[in-house]
Amino acid sequence: MLPKLVITDIDGVWTDGGMYYTAEGDVMKRFSVKDGWGVIFLHKLDIPVAIMTGENSQIVQKRADKLKISHCYIGVKDKVAQTEEICRELGITLDEVAFIGDDLNDLPLLRKVGFSASPCNTPDYVKQEVKYVTVAHGGHGAFREFVEKILQDNGALQSVIASCLER
Repeated sequence: MLPKLVITDIDGVWTDGGMYYTAEGDVMKRFSVKDGWGVIFLHKLDIPVAIMTGENSQIVQKRADKLKISHCYIGVKDKVAQTEEICRELGITLDEVAFIGDDLNDLPLLRKVGFSASPCNTPDYVKQEVKYVTVAHGGHGAFREFVEKILQDNGALQSVIASCLER
């Protein structure tokens, strides 16, 4: 069954987990454009995407805006509570949620959702608790691979790809 909501962490999933600082103290992050296709695929199926990160970064909000992700939660301290609130708003259960995260703060939510995943460069104690570990490293298309895995397992990947090629 396709999830009714896909949630993603950012640092370590969409990024390589590194932060770049300028001499003025500004922070920059590198995102893989490959992950944007994962969002497009989900939009094609009307599956909402939520970004949920503990970091308080306007860079993440700008990336969400560019990809038309309306559910963007930054500075989240309790990802389970935030997800339960979103589920109430959408009228769904945690079993209908897919989540990809990469570190200790993601474990409580990874343990509760219907489908969980992490990038391959995640600590072993996280990888041992998820249903899928990507081949791609965080920041190198791990989110897209996660989405493609979900769609492939549900027989939807080829039709979504075909719809992206239509003019």
